[in-house]
This record gives sequence, structure tokens and C-alpha cells, in this order.
Amino acid sequence: MQSGLIFTTSPWLTLLCVITGMLYAWGLYAPVPSWSRQVNWSLAAIRALLVAVICFLLLAPRIRHVETSVDKARVVIAVDNSMSMAAAADSGVLKQITRFEEELTDAGYEVAGKTLSGSNSLDSLKFDEGTTDLAGFLNSVRGDFEGRNLTDVVLLSDGIYNQGASPAFGVYPFRIHSLAVGDTIPARDIRITPVRANQVAFLGNRFPVQADITAHGMGGRRATLSLRQGDRVLASRQLNISGDNHFETVEFLVSSSEKGMQRFTLELNVLPGERTQANNKREVYVDIIDGRENILLLALSPHPDLKAIRSMISTNENYDFDMHIMSTGPIPAELLKKKYDLLILHQIPDLYNMGNNQAVSPLLSGDIPVWYIYGSQSASEAFNRVNRNVTIMTEGVQFDQVTGQLNKAFSTVLLDPDKLSLLEKLPPVSVPFGEYTLAAGTEVVLYQRIGNLETRKPLLTVRLSGESKKTATFLGDGLWLWRQEEFARTGKTEVIDEMMLKLIQLMSVKEDKRKFRVTPVEREFSTREPVILQTEVYNDVYEKIYGQEITLKVTDEKNRSQTYTYVNTEGQPQYQLSGLAEGAYRFTASARIKDKIEEVEGRFLVRDVNLEYLNMTADHGMLRELSAKTGGEFLYPGGLDELQERLATLKSPDRLNSREEVVQIIHLKWLFFLLVALTALEWATRKYLGSY
Repeated sequence: MQSGLIFTTSPWLTLLCVITGMLYAWGLYAPVPSWSRQVNWSLAAIRALLVAVICFLLLAPRIRHVETSVDKARVVIAVDNSMSMAAAADSGVLKQITRFEEELTDAGYEVAGKTLSGSNSLDSLKFDEGTTDLAGFLNSVRGDFEGRNLTDVVLLSDGIYNQGASPAFGVYPFRIHSLAVGDTIPARDIRITPVRANQVAFLGNRFPVQADITAHGMGGRRATLSLRQGDRVLASRQLNISGDNHFETVEFLVSSSEKGMQRFTLELNVLPGERTQANNKREVYVDIIDGRENILLLALSPHPDLKAIRSMISTNENYDFDMHIMSTGPIPAELLKKKYDLLILHQIPDLYNMGNNQAVSPLLSGDIPVWYIYGSQSASEAFNRVNRNVTIMTEGVQFDQVTGQLNKAFSTVLLDPDKLSLLEKLPPVSVPFGEYTLAAGTEVVLYQRIGNLETRKPLLTVRLSGESKKTATFLGDGLWLWRQEEFARTGKTEVIDEMMLKLIQLMSVKEDKRKFRVTPVEREFSTREPVILQTEVYNDVYEKIYGQEITLKVTDEKNRSQTYTYVNTEGQPQYQLSGLAEGAYRFTASARIKDKIEEVEGRFLVRDVNLEYLNMTADHGMLRELSAKTGGEFLYPGGLDELQERLATLKSPDRLNSREEVVQIIHLKWLFFLLVALTALEWATRKYLGSY
């Protein structure tokens, strides 16, 4: 470490500080003292030093420290310890790596190890990682050694990656020397590659399960693909393998009569000569629910809007849609008994009193959200009484022709302004002419646009808060024209449908008013990570509270249960479950809140994510490209000695890192204690000798 003084004023002023201290001491101690001459000179020296130092500090001097350290050239040995490497990286290769590490250390390098699983030790390696993200692996090496003198990385890999991007596309500030292992010749094998199925399906509905089948070196043979649920075979398909490189997609249409997370197994029979049988079986989980939302449309009379609304809603299988036209007769009893999640009133209340309160009141009496659609036959006064969003003061029966314009301040649901610019090009709808007054809490989704004139009059509104239930109003007659014109322009009706379906979803979704909630942070977890459950407890005014003891019961597919207990704390509202095997789990959580036992249920999925067996063919071409791009060497294990000699000969120089620190001397703590000590020594001596 090197140190030096830095002056902010002329260094000659230091001499003045010394002179000032000497003069001060002379003036104080020049008179003949009552003690010895030797003591007098000592006290004068202390006072001179004390005054000189204080004067020197007034000049605000600084001290500069420079600390220099040596950052040795580094080499990282990065080992891909995925399952596909288990056979390729035998004990002989690992011994070579160990000797290579020792020789580099002797050559003056600082050598570090790094594995795909995150370990920094290369001792007792286990090749058990179920996925390989080589790009992420190399990026983690770059991040761990950022700012350090890392010059070279030796990557032991077969070049197979099944997650992330190709590492050859990355940019790295070090040379990558690829140590290639594994067989680049495709082995004889038939396997199931990605399986696709809906995450959620409805009870009793048929849904597709698709599997991609890939075969190498199996031309002319036959295979059987079976789909099972538990021990029951749901379907099977005979496959004729047409060539040495065969690929086909097989689809099954299945249904389930059981609710909950259901496991479906796809399995290929084993063919003679296969390299591995581990990729002949894949499992997929589908959450079977019985949770359609029921929507009822009550209309005054036949109208083109009705077909448009039915068509929009029918595109989403989550909705069960019923419709009744009031002019055809009373509402059927079965509709009145059914529980609905959204009620759509088209031109009701009406001028003819067909949809009067007595007829509709059984449906309006509860908390069912209501969407009012105003039309030419709507009764404005009755409309103002029943809807909670907007009041229309009309003068006679007059209508304006308007198009819609998105309110960009509306953010309750995400609507694309670029897509909805189409509204300006669509035919106008008829809206009542008059003055509009919005109720408190009402949000405008669309404003009225008259020609090129933008207005602040609402066309489409929603009200989600307040004491009343959710309500929405569409004040235009002619919604069907919008869908028709969009189809004529684009061949699709996705813009209008998407906007209206988002409105319907916003209206029909049930608000979670539970005071006790335990939910998994993800639907699906890997066996290599903990299952995390988020706990929330609320008081009567929906403020979060803590300190409750939670009892958690987790049950697997075989009805084996395990119970856990934990306390919900503000610093740790999450609970982690580790070591769960693959499968579908359901859980029940309970807690005592205000002398009442609250209970919630849920489910989650744990999967053994193993992508390694999907592709066992080494990709040395990618490794060669990666090394060439970074200026490194591509070699096989036998070339390690040559690489060691090359690195030793062309060793990068060590890097000197300097750290400079400048501080004001007055901030040095030891100087404060020195001044106090000098002052105390002088005072104590004078007091002892009888002077003050």
C-alpha cells in the first residue's frame, strides 16, 4: 500500500502552522515557571505540537492511499453434468480433467470448477441433471466472474441442449475450449417427444392429447402407442415406421368422468435394438373441472344483436349460454331455477313493459352482475332507475349515430389501442340523444365519436365497485353491424369479440372474498425445486393479519396424506414443501381465525422434468462453432495435454488492480484520540504541579 499527503492549499502554510504552535507555546511557557526547566520544555513541546496540529487541520489536508492487488489469470473448467453425459464422461475423462486442473495450477493459473447444477466442486460428480441449458450455464459463468481476470473456459459437454437458446448465439468475453464427448451417430431408437394437451378441460368434454413420435433406424417396423388413465387403456394406435428417420404426430380425443388433476400416460411398446427405453413413456396432467360460467340473455324481441352476442360467447367453451325472448312468453321455470353468473338484458326495460320488474325481478334480486344493452325500444326512465352506471336525460325519442373510441385511461383490463382503432372505421350505432351523467365509480371503456368529433359521452361503461353488484352498459343499438363490418374487412371478428369477451369475463368473474387463502405460487413444480404455498389471512376490513397457526394436509394420488404445521408471519408468508415425488397433489389448509375454523382447498402438480432422453445424439458441430466464435479450441479428451501446453505457453498476464482512496486527515479517528491524549497529558501535568 502506498500513501501520500495531498494539500488543498500551499504546502508552505505548514511551516506557518509550526511557527504558530511554537509562538503560542513560547508565550505560555516563557515566564519563569514554578517547576523544573526540563518539565517546562516538555509542556511547551506538547502545547506547540497540539496547536500546530490544530492549525494544520484547518488547512483541510488529505491523505491518499493506493492499494494494489494481483488478479491471477483464471481458467474455469465447466462440466455439463446432465444425464446424457453419464455414459460419455467416464472415469478416465474425469481423471484427465483432474490432472489438467493440477497442471494449470502449477503453470500459474487460478483454476475454478463449475457444474450445470451450480456446484463449484468437481469432486464426486453426479451426472443427474434432467435438463441442459448450456447458454444459461455459460452466462452464469460470465456473471460469477464478471470483473475478474477470466481468460479461458474449458467446457466438457456433448453439445446437447434442451432448454434455452443455442450457446453459439451468445457473446462471451473469454475463450471457450470445447472438450467434446458423446456419440454423434443417431442410435436406433423410437421415442415420444413433446406431448401436448389442454391444461384445463371440462368434465365430460372431449379434449385432444397429441404426441410427436420420432424413430431412427427403425424403418419397416411397427409400433403401438397406447393412452392410459391409471390402469385403464383409453385408446391405442398402430404406427407403421416408414423409414430410418420417421416422424409423425398422433392425436387422441379423450374425456374424463372424474374431477381434479388427472394423469394420462402415453406409452410405446419396446422394439428390439432400442438404445434406451426411458423415452418410450410420457405423462401429461389435465385439470378436469366442472366450472362453466352460466350466462343468460333476456331480449325484448328478435334482433340481429342476439345472434352476434351468441356467436361471441360460443367461441369460449368456459361459458354455458341460455337465451330467452320476452315477446315469445314468460321466462321458463328451468331458467328461473338455474344459477347464473351474468345476466344480459337487451332493450330491457322496454317501452312495452314486457321485461318489467315483475318478470325479471327474480333474476335481479341477487348479486348477479348485469349487462344492459340500450336500444330503440328501451324505456329511458326505467333504464335510469335500474342501471347503476349512467343516467340519460333525453328529449323525446331522438338518436345520434356514433362510432366508438377507446378510453386510453381505462386499465382495468388490457385492451390494445392499435387493434381498437378499427372502431373508427366501423358503421355507426344508434345512441339516445341527450345529456349523460356518470355515477360515482363508473368507468368508461368506450366514448362516443360523432364523425371526426371526439366526445366525452359514454358508449360502453362498467362499474365494479360500490355497494351494488357489478353492472355494465352498452348504449348503442347495432352491435351486430360492427362484427359484420370487421368480417368484411378482415375475414375475422377477433377485435370486437376480444373486447366484448374481456368485458364478459370482467363482469362474470367471481370476486374472492375469502379471509383465509392458501395458494400455490405456480400450477406446476419440478421435483428438483420446492413447492411454495402463499398464505394470506385478512381481518373484517380485509387488512392482512399474521401470527396464525396453519395446519396443512397434503394428499397424493394414492390417498397417502402428510400433515404439516407452520405459523403465518409477515416476514415469511410462504411455506415450502421439499422432497415431493412426481404426481398430482391436493391439499387442505385450516386455521382458527376469530374463534372460527376456516378451511381452504387446492391442488398442485409435481413433475419429474427429464428432457435428456428425448435426444441422446451429441452435437459436436455446435461445440465446434462455439469455440471458433470465441477464439478457443475444439478438441476431444485426448487433446487435453496439448491444450494444457498451449495455455501454459500463451499464458495471459496477471492483472494488477489498484484501489485509490482519498480521505481528509480530520476524519482519521486515531488523530482525534491523539489530540485528546496530548491535551489531557498537559492538563494533568500542570494540575499535579499546582498550576491551572
